[in-house]
Amino acid sequence: MKILATSSMTPEYSWLWGQRVNDNISIIKQDFKKKNLELGKLEQLEEEKMQLGLDVNVQKLEADKLRKGRIRPRKI
Repeated sequence: MKILATSSMTPEYSWLWGQRVNDNISIIKQDFKKKNLELGKLEQLEEEKMQLGLDVNVQKLEADKLRKGRIRPRKI
């Protein structure tokens, strides 16, 4: 494996190398932003799911109360 010394690089090659590193960093930043957006959407969906679950529980309790109110024990 050959190791290039920085002094043997031409200015043009040095610029290209810096450009390549910058491109890699920008790609990593874009991927990071995409993952954060996806994570944010997942967190929002989980929050909505939890809220819907709570709403269902409240509706079940209200339905039980209505059933209990309508069905009265018979007096003998």
